[in-house]
Amino acid sequence: MTDSDEQKRWNERYARADYHFGTEPNAFLAAQRERLKPGQTALAVADGEGRNGVWLARQGLDVTTVDWSPVGVEKARRLADQCGVKMRIECADITTWDWGAPRFDVVVGIFIQFAPPPLRAEIFRGMKKVLKPGGLVFLEGYRPQQLQYKTGGPSAIENLYTAAMLREAFADMTILHLVEYDAELAEGSRHSGMSALVDLVAQKPDRTAA
Repeated sequence: MTDSDEQKRWNERYARADYHFGTEPNAFLAAQRERLKPGQTALAVADGEGRNGVWLARQGLDVTTVDWSPVGVEKARRLADQCGVKMRIECADITTWDWGAPRFDVVVGIFIQFAPPPLRAEIFRGMKKVLKPGGLVFLEGYRPQQLQYKTGGPSAIENLYTAAMLREAFADMTILHLVEYDAELAEGSRHSGMSALVDLVAQKPDRTAA
C-alpha cells in the first residue's frame, strides 16, 4: 500500500459523522495530568481528529497538533471550537515533517504505530529533538499480545511495542514510568475492548541541573 492509499484510507475513516476514536482523551494520558502544568508547550503527534490535543489545551497547555489527514485535521478544528480552546493544527506527514529546534515541554504519541521499525526510530528521534531539556514524552502503544485480542491497532507485529523495546529506544532519557498491562479500552469504535498496552513517560536530561 502506498502512502497516498494509506492517507485515503484514513480520510475515509475520519469522514464519518462520529469521531473514530471518540472525543475524550486517551485514558493513560488523562491519568498523567499531574505531570502537566498550564502554560507548557505541547506537541501531539499524529493526533487524528484532535481528541488528545484538545484535552491538553483544556489543561491550559499551548498545543500544536499534527496529522496528515485533511479530514482529521478539519474535525480537530471543529472539536477545538466546540470545546472553546485554541491550538495550532498542522496538516503534515509526520514522517517528513520538519521537527525543528527544541521548543516543546511535552510531546505526546498515542497509538502512533503506523511506522515500521526504521521509520519508528526516526519518529522517536524527532520527538526527542523537539523536547526542551527536562521535557517529557508520553507514549502509549499496543504490545504483540494485542494480535490475539483484535480490538484495535495494526496487524503488523513489528509495529507493536514492548517495554524492553521502549526502554532501549529511550535509553538516553530518564524513564519515569514504564508498564505493560491489559485493560479494557472504550475509545470510539476502533479501540474497544480488552487490550494489551504499554505506557511510557520519559524525561529529557536537563543540562542546567546541578
